[in-house]
Amino acid sequence: MTLTPALLRTLALRDPANAAILARLPALAAPEAHLVAGSIFQAVWNHRGGRPPGEGIHDYDIFYFDDADLSWDAEDRVIRRAAALFGDLGVAVEVRNQARVHLWYPARFGAPYPRLRSARDGIDRFLVACTCIGLAADGTPYAPDSLDDLWHGRLRINPRHRQPAQFPAKAASYRRRWPWLSVEDPAGRGPTDPSA
Repeated sequence: MTLTPALLRTLALRDPANAAILARLPALAAPEAHLVAGSIFQAVWNHRGGRPPGEGIHDYDIFYFDDADLSWDAEDRVIRRAAALFGDLGVAVEVRNQARVHLWYPARFGAPYPRLRSARDGIDRFLVACTCIGLAADGTPYAPDSLDDLWHGRLRINPRHRQPAQFPAKAASYRRRWPWLSVEDPAGRGPTDPSA
């Protein structure tokens, strides 16, 4: 079986929270809004593992991009709109303006962060390549890396945001929940034994 963009969307929307968030996302009126990362790729891995689509999803992340006002107050207004829009779903929804990340990231994580140009730039910076994934407000999938890797659970370091010190912990976290995943060595020496 091949994971196509259409199948990716179908599997993600089997999670009722994903379906509801995506249906309401245009009403958030946040530029370039995307439902991103965990709630999407975890729905795929849960399907592959025979689990319910929303099992183990801690939160549902929304990225948007608005560089017209980089203040915290402007972002907070969008966060409050999201709380009202999605509050009845009973899930945690995290909303972040990707135009602002460079302003707070160094103080929080002790490392520089480039100024991004779009919401998709933010999606492109997840630690594991196949998890760089999103659904736009119109449902269009965005996946700059191999959907084949996502389907087969091949965890590779993201070449656009290489973080060899952080990658192993993130990959190990995923493997604790989905032991069938395989991890490519951050040095690029190929996959490790998934039973290790």
